[in-house]
Amino acid sequence: METVLKLRDLDKIADQQTVLNNSNSQKTTREQIAVERTVLKKFSDLHATLTVNQDVPLLSKHQHKLFLSESLRFISSKYEILDASRTWICYWLLHPLTLMGVKFNDGLKSDIVQFLAKCQSPSGGFAGGPGQCPHLAPTYAAVNALVIVGTEEAYKIINRKALYEFLQSLKQPDGSFAMHIGGEIDIRGAYCAIAVASITDIITRELVSNTAEWIVSCQTYEGGFAGGPGLEAHGGYAFCGLAALVILNKGHLCDNRALLRWLVHKQMPLEGGFQGRTNKLVDSCYSFWQGGAFPLLYTLLAKEGCAPKRHLFDERALQEYILICCQYSQGGLIDKPGKPRDSYHSCYAISGLSVAQHFLNDKHILGTYRNELASTHPLYNIRPDLVRKAMLFFHGLQS
Repeated sequence: METVLKLRDLDKIADQQTVLNNSNSQKTTREQIAVERTVLKKFSDLHATLTVNQDVPLLSKHQHKLFLSESLRFISSKYEILDASRTWICYWLLHPLTLMGVKFNDGLKSDIVQFLAKCQSPSGGFAGGPGQCPHLAPTYAAVNALVIVGTEEAYKIINRKALYEFLQSLKQPDGSFAMHIGGEIDIRGAYCAIAVASITDIITRELVSNTAEWIVSCQTYEGGFAGGPGLEAHGGYAFCGLAALVILNKGHLCDNRALLRWLVHKQMPLEGGFQGRTNKLVDSCYSFWQGGAFPLLYTLLAKEGCAPKRHLFDERALQEYILICCQYSQGGLIDKPGKPRDSYHSCYAISGLSVAQHFLNDKHILGTYRNELASTHPLYNIRPDLVRKAMLFFHGLQS
């Protein structure tokens, strides 16, 4: 079923404003009020245009495609600080383009594959750039990018034997994973390792022994997941923990109801977007990191006989925030009004918009059907058909 959603009532949105008084006059409260005022002004300006255009807000697909496509060939000097994240940049650019239906020519695909091959370490795994040390985060990004390219050349670039040995070298006795040799240990490592191992069909019992139990130990009193045991719950870590458990078929080990309660309360009542942690500001990247956890919870609730019949977050409000407040006029998406555009927020804001638009076989599109995006796989944040294609290829290979 397809449904076109209408905008929320502006007066009801305004009623959600934070009120400053002597008991809550901290800096964080003042910053929250400033963001709310900026967002409310954006909403008000758009509502004023409804008399001349009932199809607003519009997703500026053409401008976003131009920005992202051009960035595949050239990015500005401000990205110099991300020299160790070049595999990530490939993924951040490729994924939202596929959600908008862009098809890449064979020459570009091959160029991307050859670049990523230069980032692969002889000892296994991928670095953030050529000549750097292998690391789990860019390994995840590189494998995702290669799956998105989707050619046999892309798949065959991955040295699966060396990749498995690299993952094993990072595995800790308690089930956790270090991000790199001698590096930090947190829940990202567990997710990145499990995700790439599962999608390339090299996952083994030995590789993931005790990992589910370690992940569950990272769930906090709030209900979300932290980077490690005893730390603060965070949106990115919550997605990583839950997705890893679902891949391992161990989602029942965590407290799903507590996690759901925490996730629901991370959606901001006025802005409509998600915050990453308690008492933090809205940020469009959490449209996926928080929003993307909901479809995973739906599968767990369904196994308990409690399958939801609709999204358990306000998908209309999330789409409002992304479309009205986070689109840069010349293409690309932003964290919040007043911030610069970048590939990271473009990727995860568009991913979150896709999650909000799709619920099982239903589509709930704010504005106009022209805003519709392809769905994204809730475990890997890649288009589902590309995940299936890659898994069939790797499953057909001999170990």
